[in-house]
Amino acid sequence: MMLHIPAVLSADEVREFRRQLDAAGWRSGRATVGEQGARVKHNEQLDPADPIARQLSERILAKLATHAQFFSAVLPLRILPPLFNRYTGGGSYGRHVDGAVMSQAGTAQRLRSDVSSTLFLCDPDEYDGGELVVQDTYGEHEAKLPAGDLLVYSATSVHEVLPVTRGARVCAFFWSQSMVRDDFRRSQLFSLDQTIQSLRGKLGDTAECVALTSHYHNLLRIWAET
Repeated sequence: MMLHIPAVLSADEVREFRRQLDAAGWRSGRATVGEQGARVKHNEQLDPADPIARQLSERILAKLATHAQFFSAVLPLRILPPLFNRYTGGGSYGRHVDGAVMSQAGTAQRLRSDVSSTLFLCDPDEYDGGELVVQDTYGEHEAKLPAGDLLVYSATSVHEVLPVTRGARVCAFFWSQSMVRDDFRRSQLFSLDQTIQSLRGKLGDTAECVALTSHYHNLLRIWAET
């Protein structure tokens, strides 16, 4: 499943994030990947221990904790604190797949990376290139979202960031371990939940809506790992 979630951050929040990030100390992104990734990764990242990175990361996590659509789509069991990257001057990240097990720098925290997420912090007209290209069984999909919008997709997907030829592409990115590791099951639960919410909004808590809600939770009970 590949899902566009709009306005996770407001325009004012994006401006505040950018003000702080523009003044931060960026470093080569190659330091955070293995040998294979380092050959195709050409960007900059913030040190996760940087006070700016830690503060902004905590603000994103606080937003996600109360975001109903994100929870419905991802069913997160654990989320690694978001990291921040920047692409300029032809920077790109060639085709790769995210590692199956991710760790939080400086801690023993590890999780299985079921879901990848990219939070865009620049509007599309601020830079040329920089499209996130995600490959799945239905082909390739390009994403270049408005600032404040989030893209959620399966971490099993091969993906890349195309070269940025003008301006700067700044994003936050992170991984989640889902209570439901299988992407197809997770997408079916999301579709069912969204249908239930739509029907409840139109009809209220009818007997049929309650029955569908029961089916949802029983499926989640069967598939969830906690």
